Amino acid sequence: MVELGFIHGRFQLFHNDHLNYALLAKEQCKKLIVGITSPENATLIREEVDPHRSEASCNPFTYYERYNMVKLALLEAGIKREDFEIVPYPIERPEILYNYVPLSATSFFTIYDKWGYEKLKRLGELGYGTVVLFDDREKKMCSSDIRKKIVIGEDWKDMVPESVYNYIIENDLTAKVKQLMQK
Repeated sequence: MVELGFIHGRFQLFHNDHLNYALLAKEQCKKLIVGITSPENATLIREEVDPHRSEASCNPFTYYERYNMVKLALLEAGIKREDFEIVPYPIERPEILYNYVPLSATSFFTIYDKWGYEKLKRLGELGYGTVVLFDDREKKMCSSDIRKKIVIGEDWKDMVPESVYNYIIENDLTAKVKQLMQK
């Protein structure tokens, strides 16, 4: 078990697979940092390895909204608030990442595609310890699929932690998703 571990993702919306990723990592560290990538939607940097990640329709939620989704889901899962932190994590600008997560932290990865390998390489080159939790496992769910369900009015409640569903509904965030994806 490591002292300080971290995970990262856009979490455009935080779903059950994201929660499982966080819980797997938390089992291996005393304190978990959750880095939210692309924290400034207005300044998204296009990544050639994964170009869709910079499209406005793929990024409907603000950093603050994603922060709340992550926090609520981890608390609902029984993680004590003092055992995790949530920070911006602009993976698109590797030269500044140490400002958000110390180099002494171990980065936990789930790899599904070329972008996962690119991030693993970047963080290793920066000096972060890296642990791959699983590699090339088939994705069970994807945030873009959930956003599509929201737009067409299909049920998506069981794909996200209950607290995340409630947060999205209570804050009428489905309207944002529909507006951006129907452009």
